[in-house]
This record gives sequence, C-alpha cells and structure tokens, in this order.
Amino acid sequence: MSPPSDLRPYLRTLDAETLADLLHAQAERDPELRHSLELRAATQSGDVSEAHRLLDTAVSDGNVEYTAKVGAVLDTLRRMLDAGSRADLAPLARRTVDDISAMYEQAGDHPGDLGDRLDRAVEIYARACTARPPDPEKLADWILEVEFDGPGRPVIDLAEFATALGEPGLRRIKSTVDDVLAASGPGHRRDVAERLREQLAEVLGDVDGLVAILSAKPPRVDVSLKIVRVLRAAGRHSEAIAHAARALTPHKHLQPPPPREPEEDDDVSRRRKEFDERPGRETYAALREAAIDAGKWPVQRQAALARLRELAADGVERADELARVLLEDGRADEAWRACVRFEASPQVRLDLAELRSAEHPAETIPVFRAAVDELIERKDPQSYQEAARRLKLLRTLHKRAGTPDEFTAYLGTLVETHKRKTRLITEIRTARIALPKAVTSPRAAR
Repeated sequence: MSPPSDLRPYLRTLDAETLADLLHAQAERDPELRHSLELRAATQSGDVSEAHRLLDTAVSDGNVEYTAKVGAVLDTLRRMLDAGSRADLAPLARRTVDDISAMYEQAGDHPGDLGDRLDRAVEIYARACTARPPDPEKLADWILEVEFDGPGRPVIDLAEFATALGEPGLRRIKSTVDDVLAASGPGHRRDVAERLREQLAEVLGDVDGLVAILSAKPPRVDVSLKIVRVLRAAGRHSEAIAHAARALTPHKHLQPPPPREPEEDDDVSRRRKEFDERPGRETYAALREAAIDAGKWPVQRQAALARLRELAADGVERADELARVLLEDGRADEAWRACVRFEASPQVRLDLAELRSAEHPAETIPVFRAAVDELIERKDPQSYQEAARRLKLLRTLHKRAGTPDEFTAYLGTLVETHKRKTRLITEIRTARIALPKAVTSPRAAR
C-alpha cells in the first residue's frame, strides 16, 4: 500500500482566505483542534482573559481530557513567555498550578501524567514571576501554604523563585521555617521545614550553614558528594578533598524507625465520626476546632475536604457547600477553584468574584459579564441600573488587567445587541460609561 501523498505543496498554492475557511471548517468538527487554535489565538493577541476562559473550560471538564487540555494551556503560557509578552502572566500561571494541584489532590495522578503537568506548571509560574515579580511576601505565603498544607506535590524549588522572592520573600520563608523547627517534633511539618532550610542556605549562599545541615544528615554517599560540590564551588578545596575521601568510604545506612499509627484524641474521633455521617459546613467546622486543638488538623482537613469534593460533583448545592467551607476556612483561592471546577451557583460565583476581583481581575471578568447578561434579561429598571453598575466595574477590571480594548469591544457588542432597550442605554449613560458612536445619537437612543 502506497503512503498518502504530501498535501503541503498543494496547500501552499491556496490563498490565505481559502486556507482559513478550510481550517475553520475542520475545527468546527474537531473540538480538540478548535481548542488548540483558540489557545494559539490567545497567545498571539496576548489576551490573558481569554486564556483564563479557556482554563475554565479545561477545569470544568473534570474528566480524562483534563490533562491534555491543561497541557495546552501550559503551552500557551510558555509561548507567551518565550515571545516576551508584556502581559502579567503570573496570576494565570499561578491559577494553573493551583488548579492542577487541586485536581491532583482530588483524583491522584490518573493516566495522563497529571503530576508531570503540575511540575511543568510550577516551572512556568517561576518564569512568569521572574518576568513580572508579584508581591514577594504574598508569593512567600503561597509557597509556604503549598509546602506545609498541600497534598505533597508540587515540591517547590526555592532557587527557581529566588529572584521574584528577593530579600523580603526569602526572609518571610526563613522566619516561618525557623518557627516550625523550633516548635515541631518529628512529622510532616518538620520534614518540610528541614528541606526548606537547606534550600534557603543554598539560595542565600550560606556555605557554612549548608555544610552543617548536610553534615547533620545520616551518612550517605550522595550527601557527602553534595558537600564536596558546595565546598569546591566556594573555593574551599582542601575541605572538599577531605569530604571526598569520606565519600569513598562505605557508609552504613541508618534506617528510620517505622512510623507509628496516630492515636486519635477522643474529641477528634467523635467529631470525625459526626462529619463522616453528615458531611457539611457545621460538622466540618466542629472537626476543625477539635483537630486544631489536638494539633492534627492538616491530616484531618485533607481527608475531610476530599470527601466534600466527592460530594460537590453531585450538584450545585453540594458545590456551593464546598465553596463556603473553603471560604470559612480562610482559603479563598481554593474556594474560587472549587466554584469553577464543580460549577457552583451563579450567586456563589459572584460572591467570590467580588472578593477576588481586586487581586485577580482577569479571572473574574467572565463572571461579571455573565451577571450583566442575567440582569439585562430581567428587563426591569432596577436590574438595568445594577447592570450598568456592573459594567462600570468591568471597565475598571479590564483596566487593571491591562485589557481596556477588550472592554470597548465587549461594550460595543452588548450595546448593539440591546440598543432597543432605551432604559438600559440611559442607565449606562448615567453611570458615565462612554457609549460607542453608533448609539450616541438621539435617534438611536429612542
């Protein structure tokens, strides 16, 4: 059987419009191709809010296509960074990391190498932070939350974020690490703190501190060789030779004692049983209070939230419940991601968008646009007035997101669609929002 002929020479003879028509027709039949082209369009235009919308689409799928689609979002971010985009990509990159992390915590590394996507997302977020550094202390808080309260992955490499963290961010991380090491006995938090302390010593160039940390570890060849590399890089060659000699000597590996099964406090056990029987906001809050008092909240929280996430897939009410639990838990970012992933009610999405809009304007724009559409459909004066107020907010959000031209185009389409609703047009004018020229004449406003 002869191989298929190469169509590229023929395709090169076609004009751009014909090629566009052919590709568009194929994209209408192939959702994956359409998604890929939309992502490329977002990359070329630098349309960050469009990239957020496409991430919403990937997250809301909640199926085996998720890994492939979020991979396409990561490709978009990488291309925009490689092209030197002037847009602030750090918020979108961080949201991608948080979304993948939440999916990983919920479902584990299902087929599709979700864990690899998560590691890649962290690398891209680090690049985005280096290009446009966010608030260093807020970045430090995010890293600490991921490390101490996350599902165990991703594991952050501080060296990748060192430039963006700067002295204030690194100082904040060091303060928390020192506090944990001073207060915690053996366990997850101490293990994380010791790893971060070692990374801090590397990033800060504290050779003596790093050598002391490494020397305190159980004797292993790889640890000794790392000490050698550190000393050689610092120009301390005689010390490096001495450690190299030790590295050639076989070591007895120290086996850690087997972990003991945790002994649950009576109150924690009782509250956990109540939660398992009636999972919801009230039983979660009671479990949280008891587990915090017993110093066992991180483990209990992860298990309780896993159960609430399972239930959130059952419908809007359960999704709203999860979002409210996370918000009351002081985790507004996770509440927002839960809203997107589990399709919470429009009112809950709007409530969270109000809280999130100041720091993440691009992410919340689609929610406020949907709210405007819903208000206009009510067709009453009070709703038109509220829609105009939302439009004024949208104008501000687009300015903050660096996409004012998108608002102009959006407003033009909206006004053209509803130009016969004279009361709506009046309310938009009253809100001091400049209307497109096509509807500013008295005749058009009648």
